[in-house]
Amino acid sequence: MTAALFMDPEPTVLRDTDTVGAAAEQIMAHRYRSLPVVDAEGRYLGIIGVNGMLRLVLPTAAVMEKGLTNIPYMSTTLDELRARLQKVVDQPVTICLDTDVPTVGPDTPSLDTLLTLYRTKTALAVVEKGTGRLLGVISYFDVGRRIVG
Repeated sequence: MTAALFMDPEPTVLRDTDTVGAAAEQIMAHRYRSLPVVDAEGRYLGIIGVNGMLRLVLPTAAVMEKGLTNIPYMSTTLDELRARLQKVVDQPVTICLDTDVPTVGPDTPSLDTLLTLYRTKTALAVVEKGTGRLLGVISYFDVGRRIVG
C-alpha cells in the first residue's frame, strides 16, 4: 500500500495569483483547515491554512520569530481584527504560504504517509518527484474514509 491509496486526485486548490480574500472565502465556505497552492503549471508551492490566516490578524510581535509567547496585556475588538484582514484581502495568497509542510510522493509507503500526516497535523500534498506537480492531497477524512470503510 502507498500514499496513492489515500489520495484525493482532484482536490480543491488555490493558484498563486489568488487573493487572501478568495482563500478565506474557500476555507470558510467549506471548513477547510488548509488548501494547497499551485502555480500556473500545477507545481506545488505550499499550503495556506487557518494558521496562516490567523497570522495575518495577530499583532506582529506575537507572530515574529522569537516574538512574544503571550499577550494578555493587549486587547482588540472584532472590528479591529476585520480591519487587519481587510488590509490584506487583495494581496496574493503567497504572503501567508507555508512552504515548510512535508510532502509525500504517490509511492510513499502507507505507514510512512500516515506517520507524516500525524506529525504535520495538516493535509499532505502528494507531489510528483522531479516535476513538483501536485498529484493530489491526503486529508484526515480521506484516510478515515478508507480505514472506516
